[in-house]
Amino acid sequence: MNMTFSPLGDQAIVIELGNEINEQTEQQVRKVAALLESRQPKWMVEFIPAFVTVAVFYDPCLAVYDKVEMELERLLAHLGEDIPAESRTVEIPVCYGGKFGPDLEFVAQHNKLTPREVIDIHTAGTYSVHMIGFAPGFPFIGGMSERIAAPRRDSPRIRIPERTVGIAGMQTGVYPIETPGGWQLIGRTPLRLFRPENDPPTLLLAGDKVIFKEISEDDYHAWEEDPDAENP
Repeated sequence: MNMTFSPLGDQAIVIELGNEINEQTEQQVRKVAALLESRQPKWMVEFIPAFVTVAVFYDPCLAVYDKVEMELERLLAHLGEDIPAESRTVEIPVCYGGKFGPDLEFVAQHNKLTPREVIDIHTAGTYSVHMIGFAPGFPFIGGMSERIAAPRRDSPRIRIPERTVGIAGMQTGVYPIETPGGWQLIGRTPLRLFRPENDPPTLLLAGDKVIFKEISEDDYHAWEEDPDAENP
C-alpha cells in the first residue's frame, strides 16, 4: 500500500493514503484507523480519519516526529487483509421540506426536478461517511447522486437548527449543532448526532454507511418526544 507521511505542526503527523476519494482509499483509511485503535501507541493522543488521510496527534514529551514516523511505518507494515475495515450501517429518519427543509424547492428547480423526485433520489442511496469535522459530530457524507447536487448558498445563514440535513455540491450532511452554514437545507432528523454524554460522543463515525428514510412531520415530533427512539 502506498502512503506518505508529513508533519502537521509540531505535535501531529499526517498519513496520506491516496489522492482521490474512492472506495479503495476509504477502506484503507478505515483499516489504518482500526489498527491505531487496537494498538494505541503510548505516545498517541488521538487520531482523526478524513477523506484520504489519517492525522495522528502525539505527545511531544513522549516522542519526536522522527520516532513517530518510524514507529508508524513499522506498525502499518502489518496492515493487510487480516485487519478488518468494518463499518456500520446507520438509518437516519428525515422529515423533508417545509419549515425543516426550506431549500428543497431550490434543489429541485436547480436540477429540473420536483421536490418529490429529490426526496426519492436522496432516500434511494447508500452513503459513506468520509469524515467528521467542521462542527462536533458533523458528517461529510459522500455517494450522493449528481442528479440532486446543488451549490452552496451565496450568502450563508447565520443560524441553522441542529439536526438539519443539507446538500453542498455532491455531498450531503447533517448539522449536529446550531451553527452558521451555507449548505442547501432539505430536511431535518429527530436524531441527535452530537452526544457529548457518550463515548464516542457522535452518532456517526468515519467509515459508517448511511441510509436516509423519509418520515412525516407527525412521526418526527413523536420520535423527538421519545428519547428511547434516539438509540436505533
